[in-house]
Amino acid sequence: MTKRQGLASGLTNYGDQDFAIYLRRSFARSMGLSKAMLQKPIVGIAMTPSGFNNCHRTMPELVEAVSRGVLASGALPRPFPTTSLGEVFLNPTSMVYRNLMAMDTEEMIRAQPMDAVVLIGGCDKTVPAQLMGAASADVPAIQLVTGPMSTGRYRGERLGACTDCRRFWARFRAGELERNEIDDVEGRLATTAGTCAVMGTASTMAVIAEVLGMSLPGTSAIPAVHADRLVAAEATGAAAVALIQKPITPSQVMTEKSVENAIRILMAVSGSTNAVVHLAAIAGRLGIRMSGKRLNEISDQTPVLVDLKPVGEGYMEDFHAAGGVGAVLRELKPLLHLDTIDVEGITLGERLEQPQDWIDRRVIRPFEDPVSPLGGLIALEGNIAPDGAIFKRAAATPELFETEGRAVVFKDLADLAARVDDPDLDIAAGDIMVLQNAGPVAAGMPEAGYLPIPKKLAKKGVQDIVRISDARMSGTAFGTIILHVSPEAAIGGPLAAVQTGDRLRLSVADRRIDLLVDEAEIARRMAAFVPRQQPARGYRALYARTVLQAPDGCDFDFLQHEYMGDGDKAQRST
Repeated sequence: MTKRQGLASGLTNYGDQDFAIYLRRSFARSMGLSKAMLQKPIVGIAMTPSGFNNCHRTMPELVEAVSRGVLASGALPRPFPTTSLGEVFLNPTSMVYRNLMAMDTEEMIRAQPMDAVVLIGGCDKTVPAQLMGAASADVPAIQLVTGPMSTGRYRGERLGACTDCRRFWARFRAGELERNEIDDVEGRLATTAGTCAVMGTASTMAVIAEVLGMSLPGTSAIPAVHADRLVAAEATGAAAVALIQKPITPSQVMTEKSVENAIRILMAVSGSTNAVVHLAAIAGRLGIRMSGKRLNEISDQTPVLVDLKPVGEGYMEDFHAAGGVGAVLRELKPLLHLDTIDVEGITLGERLEQPQDWIDRRVIRPFEDPVSPLGGLIALEGNIAPDGAIFKRAAATPELFETEGRAVVFKDLADLAARVDDPDLDIAAGDIMVLQNAGPVAAGMPEAGYLPIPKKLAKKGVQDIVRISDARMSGTAFGTIILHVSPEAAIGGPLAAVQTGDRLRLSVADRRIDLLVDEAEIARRMAAFVPRQQPARGYRALYARTVLQAPDGCDFDFLQHEYMGDGDKAQRST
């Protein structure tokens, strides 16, 4: 039986298929479409514009350019809206709504008649949400990102959101800038359309989408306002039509090998810690599980090659001009799985056989002369993180890698906000700040792991301090910060046992974070643990009941691959 295409696919169920197609064509004609157009295959365009999403300001022209490519290649483009997540506009955190957007994307792809789909996103959680939805729907799909911002200027200094946002805010908190100065900086940090100008979460996920094979080669780093961004959008539309003629599904592109390649590039660009959670969620939709052990092996084998903020000097527009993802992949070639395919059916090996025009070695270093000989991220474990934690060593202070200190504990985000700048806060430079109850169940896992340096220390010139939490950190942030502690405190993870005055030890060499308290005492404290009350209704209740922990990507348990209803998921280890 020939598979139905175009408007005849996925018919609405009235109990009469002939009536269903007749009615559908009738209503489609009301949109001004000719009979000839209605006979064509359909490319859906998942568009995500929003007045609450600055990263997606260029969405209308990207949709137009994709549509142009689809039409020129002989298919009918049909844009449709889904949830849009603007990172800084969502309360309590955009992470809470990533899974909602993933569900929306998956169901709209399934429910509507389309033979292939272009996914347009950019802001931090939008690209992972779209890839998660596409992986589950498994309809031929291709990702298009909105692209990064260009930089601004302040008193002769080049600025880019949002690493420079944090740097200037830290100076303001330390009393180095006046209010009128920080107000002036505020208007110069984000001056064009696009995602953050540094290798934050949005840029990291764009790079990962390309290395996974879900975006066209060379398209992840094109600036949002560059003409080539529209050229890439048109080419993406044409490639989506090719996917109809020769179907390649996301499950064929995103495999164990391509996930490992994505981890390699994550290390080489010293990308966002958030990418570990998002990549785990995408992989989990396909039955692939990443282990902390394997992540560490890859990190120790893979040098940091890209000199960009937040751990270097450059910006994403420099990365694009320097050679982009293709240049980095060529340096990593001996470490990569070259038999993976992309959405065009081209193997990574075939892509890398093509000559590279030019590489700016100030931005993308050769393998033999890296920014750092070791990858940017590692996984930790220990008695307060039995299921793991994440540490961005490339953004940390090396002098703090082997640290033992006194814990200063904040019970939750409200406690942190109330006390962190209290002049009477009992804290010294060698102490370790601990934030509890900021994980996925407790708080939606906000980017609160970047605990602010208490003002009393900042004014003394303290620029870094060890910080531990079950929260996340913005990909644009920096510091000696342990994140994603799992299991989280709110569900009885041993992080909940830490009390102010306890001794903690961080050992990057041993990949451990430990509470230096007798195990019997930890058990005694945990015996008194009382779970916090969770939301009782709506999406937030669903989130609290079904969200998984960080090692499983904070996805919903029932959305993982081959969910059996009891948490039993068929998964393979990488």
